[in-house]
Amino acid sequence: MTAPAQITGGFETGGGTWRFPASKPLRLDSGAVLAPLEVAYKTYGRLNETKSNAVLVCHALTGDQHLASTHPVTGKPGWWSRVVGPGLPLDPERYFIICSNVVGGCMGTTGPASLDPKTNEPYGLAFPVITIADMVRAQAMLIEALGIDTLFAVVGGSMGGMQVLQWAADYPEKLFSAVCIAAAARHSAQNIAFHEVGRQAVMADPNWCGGAYLKAGVRPEKGLAVARMAAHITYLSEAALQRKFGRELQRDGLSWGFDADFQVESYLRHQGASFVDRFDANSYLYITRALDYFDLAAQHGGVLANAFAKARGVRFCVLSFSSDWLYPTAESRDVVRALNAAGCRASFVEIESDKGHDAFFLDEPQLDQTLRGFLAAQAQARGLNGGLA
Repeated sequence: MTAPAQITGGFETGGGTWRFPASKPLRLDSGAVLAPLEVAYKTYGRLNETKSNAVLVCHALTGDQHLASTHPVTGKPGWWSRVVGPGLPLDPERYFIICSNVVGGCMGTTGPASLDPKTNEPYGLAFPVITIADMVRAQAMLIEALGIDTLFAVVGGSMGGMQVLQWAADYPEKLFSAVCIAAAARHSAQNIAFHEVGRQAVMADPNWCGGAYLKAGVRPEKGLAVARMAAHITYLSEAALQRKFGRELQRDGLSWGFDADFQVESYLRHQGASFVDRFDANSYLYITRALDYFDLAAQHGGVLANAFAKARGVRFCVLSFSSDWLYPTAESRDVVRALNAAGCRASFVEIESDKGHDAFFLDEPQLDQTLRGFLAAQAQARGLNGGLA
């Protein structure tokens, strides 16, 4: 079920794949059932004797469980290595940090590329449609299997932040604190539109084969690359694109054709080409659909405050970035107003940055300071005494 702990980069890591038997199915919002279920995860640090120092980190759309570990496909550092590590805001010498690949993903957790037990072939489009709530339900099953009753914190940015809000709505009794970064309580029409462009690009690729490309022995790489290129534009700001690339040419002179003349074109093509090496096209369809379906207020009678009615004991921190036009600050303020209306304790910080939505992946000292300070204050309130009993 679990891999033995190892000492990596000066701190203890572990994890593996937790396999839930058919007797413990994952019941989905659609009414479908997934069984057996596998959840791939990584851990950093050690769980203290009172099991009070566990932090769940929820990943974004194209992330995975390799939070602070070398990625096995790309060989690159984990996607939040600048935040997770000794002396960093999420310090494995203080906290027991968990990150799992979401349901529908492609890095070991059950998804459309997994074998369907009914056919012993990849699910493809036979995989049921999933929601953010389904992802959180699977995480809750994992946390329970690990023997943890209450999480010290759940932390996430972008889609990870949406999971944080879903945790607060569905399992408030299992949370001490929650950090929601660069997210929203629902997907906007603009966001849905961008996702639809990406999905259509994937499905228009002849190698998609109606979702059965694995059986056909091909991959819709061109369509998935275009989807990634379009989405990546939304992760940046106009100022960031102008600062990084402007109208700089890739080489001396124009090609007078359709090669990548501009550096920004070359950059986007690189993003698309590198993405297809590590991500499954059907997973992209399913996870973007889960994001589009996300509307926390709709799950609670159309009133967002109702979602947090039972979360008064949870301590919240909500962060946004001033140049994020994918999930703008106004949407974070809506979340904070709903938390206040529900009587929850919530702090809010808008970080001035011209880096756009992806700022939470990048070097942003104010984000680090805010995250470190908030968690330290909550650790003191919970009496963690350094994180280890």
